[in-house]
Amino acid sequence: MPKETPMVNAADVIDLPLLNRGKVREMFFLRSWLDHLLLVATDRISAFDEVLPDPIVSKGEVLTKMSNFWFWFFRDECANHLTTVDVRTYPTECKPFLDVLRDRSMIVRKHRVIPFECIVRGRLSGSFYSAFKKAEVIRQQTESPLCNKMCKNVHGFLLPADMQESEAFPEPIFTPSTKAEKGAHDENISFEIMSELLLAWMVKDHVFYQGGNEALAEDMRELCLRLYSKAYAYALERGIVIADTKFELGLTDDGRLVLVDEVLTPDSSRFWPADRVVPGKTPPSFDKQPVRDWLKAHWLDRTQPPPRLPEQIIEETSVRYAQIYHLLTS
Repeated sequence: MPKETPMVNAADVIDLPLLNRGKVREMFFLRSWLDHLLLVATDRISAFDEVLPDPIVSKGEVLTKMSNFWFWFFRDECANHLTTVDVRTYPTECKPFLDVLRDRSMIVRKHRVIPFECIVRGRLSGSFYSAFKKAEVIRQQTESPLCNKMCKNVHGFLLPADMQESEAFPEPIFTPSTKAEKGAHDENISFEIMSELLLAWMVKDHVFYQGGNEALAEDMRELCLRLYSKAYAYALERGIVIADTKFELGLTDDGRLVLVDEVLTPDSSRFWPADRVVPGKTPPSFDKQPVRDWLKAHWLDRTQPPPRLPEQIIEETSVRYAQIYHLLTS
């Protein structure tokens, strides 16, 4: 790591039945392990809900290894879908492709995936900061620990009107979003709206959860906040601030929450060097922020296909992915 040739499309080199191609990962059917799936992380990178034309060398390896680390880290907190990343244990049908599967794939157990992004934020940043800037200032007397008197209401959260970018919330907040269909954009929603939409999903897909949609929403929030807080403390000991992250959850056959997809990777999180965080400024980051920043300056018309990334941005992003992996797992 890194390898010279990036993997753009896993299905081009892995001759197994392709079930789904996401923005970054590809999912394959396993004939011999019917209750499992093969997930392969490519080197594709997405930003602003679009897959970019240029891959990031070895990115898929970092995503896989970091997720594997966090699944282990959270092993006493929550069940997860990971069965193995050891290619020596893969079924026979995978044997011809072990060289490309090594370090960038995992075999996972099938679960019913809950159709929401579970975002936890410890700092005012990203799309939440953009929404904060646009929100109107209101005067309101409230008992909220986040705000009193001069506030802004951002997706159901009353925040101090004078909060600055990168400033820490008094306590982490859970800010879910919808999972957009291909070609659409994720939409930030309030906790209450997520709970209502959970009910519709549970009825439509015949999903049972003890206590119903309200209990499921509360348990999702509690679990994600607990996982974030544990990871935040661990990272801070290593000089890293996790500004925000996205969890994805599923349900086991007996109705228990389970952690799925990726966990606390540079694709799903903002990692900042703790000694460079200054309220009012955007800190340097160990994630794909260089890509986001370049696109903001050079991709003004988002209705057009995204442009090619400069080699400098590609290399800088690849280095940052590798750096955060070693900082957090060494």
